[in-house]
Amino acid sequence: MNGGLNIFTLVSQSSLPVQLVLLVLLVFSFLSWVIIIRKYSQTKTAMENAERFEERFWSGGDLAQLFREVSNRGGEGGIENIFESGFREFARQRQRKTHDTRSVVEGAERAMQVTGTREIGLLERNLEFLANVGSISPYVGLFGTVWGIMGAFQGLGEMKDVTIAVVAPHISEALIATAMGLFAAIPAQWAYNRYANKVERIASRYDVFQEEFSSVLQRQIQTDDAA
Repeated sequence: MNGGLNIFTLVSQSSLPVQLVLLVLLVFSFLSWVIIIRKYSQTKTAMENAERFEERFWSGGDLAQLFREVSNRGGEGGIENIFESGFREFARQRQRKTHDTRSVVEGAERAMQVTGTREIGLLERNLEFLANVGSISPYVGLFGTVWGIMGAFQGLGEMKDVTIAVVAPHISEALIATAMGLFAAIPAQWAYNRYANKVERIASRYDVFQEEFSSVLQRQIQTDDAA
């Protein structure tokens, strides 16, 4: 439609610095959405696996049998890996005939903490990129805006008869740069806040499981020693 707003035409007619700014912001936006989609899948899977495993864990079955099941299928990551590392260290300490209950449980706790930290690290990966995109994209877009405004003023200075046609292209490219900066920043910042909060909740859930599992192991030792 003639006279309508054509974004592609405006971009193609923009100055080279503004086009570079738009390209950088487009790359930022694309990478952000790739990370957003991956984080949605990762956090959803982590929560579902935690719920499914905890239901199985608290069903009252034999922990050794559960450990063998998890080990045989390789584990699904997250809370299963925490359980597997903790129980493996627990079993190793018990095979050494260690009578110090505290050292046995502490060994299992250390193993779970290391694994838990690694699992949370995987969930946190690339979240920093989202935070950076959310914070710097408006400023990158502002650079393009400033450049466009400079072009508009330069056009005003060079013309005796000033018309809207002289400054319109520069104003348009300035506004496009602003809009693109917000387009890249808003989803990235929103996703960072959302997934950082989700990862924090998952980390708290892992910590609670580690504490409860440590109590279970301590009771297991007491039961075995009393038998």
